[in-house]
Amino acid sequence: MEKENNIEKYIASLREKINYHNYRYYVLDDPELSDAAFDGLFRELEDLEKEHPELLTADSPTQRVGAAPLKTFETVRHVLPMLSLANCFTREEVDEFDQRIKRFLKMTGDIEYVVEAKLDGVAVELVYEMGKFLVGSTRGDGTVGEDVTLNLKTIRSLPLQLFSPKEGVIPERLSVRGEVFLGKKEFKLLNQQREEQGEPPFANPRNAAAGSLRQLDPKITATRPLDILCHGIGDVSGFSYDTHWDVLDSFSNLGFKVNPLRYKCKSIKEVINRYEGIQQKRNDLNYEIDGAVIKVNDCKLQERLGNISRSPRWAIAYKFEAHQEITTIKEIIVQVGRTGALTPVAVMEPVKVGGAEVSRATLHNQDEIDKKDVRIGDTVVVQRAGDVIPEVVKVVTSKRTGSEKKFVMPETCPVCGSDVIKSEEEAVFRCLGLSCPAKLKESLKHFASKGAMDIDGLGDKIVNQLVERGLVKDISDLYFIRMNDLVEMERLADKSAQNLLGAIDKSKGAGLERLIYALGIRHVGEHTSKVLVSNLGTLEGIMKADETTLLGIKEIGPEIGRSIVRFFKQEGNRITITRLKSAGVSFEKEKTEAERSLEGKTFVLTGSLEGFTREEAKRLVEGKGGKVSSSVSSKTDFLIAGEAPGSKLKKAEELKIGILSEEEFKRLIKK
Repeated sequence: MEKENNIEKYIASLREKINYHNYRYYVLDDPELSDAAFDGLFRELEDLEKEHPELLTADSPTQRVGAAPLKTFETVRHVLPMLSLANCFTREEVDEFDQRIKRFLKMTGDIEYVVEAKLDGVAVELVYEMGKFLVGSTRGDGTVGEDVTLNLKTIRSLPLQLFSPKEGVIPERLSVRGEVFLGKKEFKLLNQQREEQGEPPFANPRNAAAGSLRQLDPKITATRPLDILCHGIGDVSGFSYDTHWDVLDSFSNLGFKVNPLRYKCKSIKEVINRYEGIQQKRNDLNYEIDGAVIKVNDCKLQERLGNISRSPRWAIAYKFEAHQEITTIKEIIVQVGRTGALTPVAVMEPVKVGGAEVSRATLHNQDEIDKKDVRIGDTVVVQRAGDVIPEVVKVVTSKRTGSEKKFVMPETCPVCGSDVIKSEEEAVFRCLGLSCPAKLKESLKHFASKGAMDIDGLGDKIVNQLVERGLVKDISDLYFIRMNDLVEMERLADKSAQNLLGAIDKSKGAGLERLIYALGIRHVGEHTSKVLVSNLGTLEGIMKADETTLLGIKEIGPEIGRSIVRFFKQEGNRITITRLKSAGVSFEKEKTEAERSLEGKTFVLTGSLEGFTREEAKRLVEGKGGKVSSSVSSKTDFLIAGEAPGSKLKKAEELKIGILSEEEFKRLIKK
């Protein structure tokens, strides 16, 4: 198809291709394109949508992460209530469920059921109209949920546009019920990243999925590898289904991801066999399941059976036994992560939970401790959530003797002694020490990053060696490293060492805006750094500013203001800044792009100018980074020709150098 002839159709075909290959990769796990080829298609669509913004649609694959952060979630009313399932835990209860259904239907023969693995995730509803994803919401109270449409769009396995099934019919309106989850491997990796960044790990995959889905900023949700499996319908128009099995088959044809661990059973005896098979596979799956769901297969029978209070009569959840044990908490210690986050950890009497010995469990934060009223000396129920991180489920208060002690987070960092703060926006306490040993590696990586001091070659491995060998105990130590310090470091040849020293030296002139950002002040990103420098001008002015002064600056709120003041009050941070200055790091304001617009360009003046003297013209050029020379040569970029130009004009013409009139020069200076 020729783009030029019909760009709208070409863009539509690109979207269709991307949706198809997205489905092959994320739903079927059977890609037909290489990652590079898929990325090429995606980039082409992005470029075309930028060129033709009038053709951008909400269901385009590029819009999975394209929205601004929300201030709060709106509510969505479910057309049909999202009912919860009744639970059972024994074979006898399953048999009783089967008997109740037969009594209600006045049937004596076997009932056909569908058995599906029960995901331990977050229940959601997806609404489609004419095949387009319209709105997505959480279960909420079953009647009203939260609108998480933008966050659901970030899930690659969720179709934004339904495929045409084999029958060629897409329901006019279709609400699909599903479960959002995080795979076990993805959960481990996410928690590993959070711990490396000094953030508290999630207790289990379900909490991680729920927390990710309820982020007000969809871009944060997009960084979490969420997945979804669909298992049922709410309201539907323009189509009908005979059996629940047909529903699941239809989902696959429409582009939804459906759990392959499902079975059609002709009797309750077969249901039990399948349940046992699912339980045996539990630990081999990459996602958490906590039981199996048993559903009457025939949709007409489902309709006849109806609902009991807040659960359907025709379905039940047959739950697995939980992996829990009871132990006591000996003490609560505090760990400091790489971003300065303080995490309380329960040290317990060792106990075997789910086949593994457990002696420690994360308590996440002070709010969680207060909520569960966990005390040192308490007898607690411990659960290996997700077979990964042990979690304190609850306190056995009946076992208390009165000797238990309440825990309070320390006011100073247990590692470096700097003040500890807790922002209003989060439950985490953080160390304010810029060079706290617990977070020094992470601080160095941030300090050297592209948006900060941009020290090329200072990667993770080099940072690790510098800290572990004791060469850098404070960020400012970077600027006192010498060649002799680097020669014995692993995988660092003389040339690489020389390049690194050169990059460190070059970073001294990165400018004040980058330096402020590089210091890693909580809530102060690249933009806020520019705002601070633009309004206060110097590092001294920023360090002396009180909260009242900072709140007078547009875009600086109370939380940011408090964070800045607290940071610069720390004696250790002020010492580091003094050492940076003594090392030759520039505290000067970096020139803006407009102020650097003539950087690297050489000018020559000839003739008389009406608007300004030659000295004024020279200052204007130099003020924007340019250079003024007295003679024309091959290195000259522009000749500024005023009235009655001399021989310089002829030479410039011979060398084919750009010649500017006074008016052209004025326009150039204003850019």
